[in-house]
Amino acid sequence: MRATGTFTVKAFVPTGLKPEPAVPTGLPVGVATMEKSFEGEVAGRSATLFTAAFDQGTGVGTYVAMESFEGSLNGRDGSFNFVHSATTSGSDRTAEFFTIVPSSGTGALAGIEGAGGMAVDADGTHRIWFDYQLG
Repeated sequence: MRATGTFTVKAFVPTGLKPEPAVPTGLPVGVATMEKSFEGEVAGRSATLFTAAFDQGTGVGTYVAMESFEGSLNGRDGSFNFVHSATTSGSDRTAEFFTIVPSSGTGALAGIEGAGGMAVDADGTHRIWFDYQLG
């Protein structure tokens, strides 16, 4: 099954957490928390732990995010975790990874497994999709 939707970032809060012991690299590493709101066949909210090695000025870097989603996919209510990452050179997304965490589903989404993806349209619209099965 496939569920698609759009999302907005409601909050992005840097935590100040840094790797210890510190290791100097060409890009700073940071951790933030995020809150997102979803609409469409994917409807609900998520809480995210977001880690990145990223240069704000050039837009170059890589992120890894672990999200806890609560809401519905195609009208089935529940919650689950998913993880995603990507690399950017400032104008593109490469090396994308996106998967639903096994055994994380609850409610009508219990047993969910699968993958998905994200994209940002030229107008700034953030899109998400899940290709999933319910076990």
